[in-house]
Amino acid sequence: MNAPVTHWRGRRVWLFGASSGIGAALARRLLAEGARVAISARSTTRLRAVVDVAPQAMVLPCDATDAAAMAAAATTIVGAWGGIDTAIYLAGDYVPMRGWEIDLAVVERTLAVNVGGAYAFAAAVVPHLIAQGCGDIALVASVAGYRGLPKALAYGPSKAALVNFAESLALDLQPRGVGVRLINPGFVATQLTAKNDFAMPALLTPEAAADEIIAGYRGKAFEIHFPKRFTRFMKLLALLPARIYLPLVRRFAGG
Repeated sequence: MNAPVTHWRGRRVWLFGASSGIGAALARRLLAEGARVAISARSTTRLRAVVDVAPQAMVLPCDATDAAAMAAAATTIVGAWGGIDTAIYLAGDYVPMRGWEIDLAVVERTLAVNVGGAYAFAAAVVPHLIAQGCGDIALVASVAGYRGLPKALAYGPSKAALVNFAESLALDLQPRGVGVRLINPGFVATQLTAKNDFAMPALLTPEAAADEIIAGYRGKAFEIHFPKRFTRFMKLLALLPARIYLPLVRRFAGG
């Protein structure tokens, strides 16, 4: 379904949401493998700390909710490097929320970053990829997008939207020679997951998550999900009918 990426040397990569967590770790891994990496997020200082003085890196500060700035960043990359081979949207926001404590401001912010930002990213990148007739775009969602989960009242639906969005992109773009990947991590130790007050099974470091993503690109699959010992269990749960799924998850999650 996608062209495998067997080496990264010289490959032109844009990572949006790379000032910390998985994005920062992935940027460092790809730079070490010889890729040309453009990284974006809000903080210029944090972005520069990620790439240090790597000569093949480009720092393009940009807010996930600023579609015009995102489009300008894509144009800058294409102008400097002649194109984009791989574009990955990693930006995300998460605040634990239950059904009796809906905060509309938090919901709007979560959807703006997690979903609206992904659409703006695709709008900025896809025309360049189609013009090239090659390259790929990836969206980082989450296993939280498979089915409803406690404390994920805003986050879960936003990631479910990304799953659907990525599938729709694949249907439209792959026949035009543009690859589309969906990346669904389990729990990764980041500033966002630090907000959780429960034990997170199969917790990975950002570096381990970055390695999983790079390994996934070596294959042709549409979905890259990890760690398998956890994500396969979540996929199995997602197949259950609601009459079984809901009480089972409620029991394991402690109500």
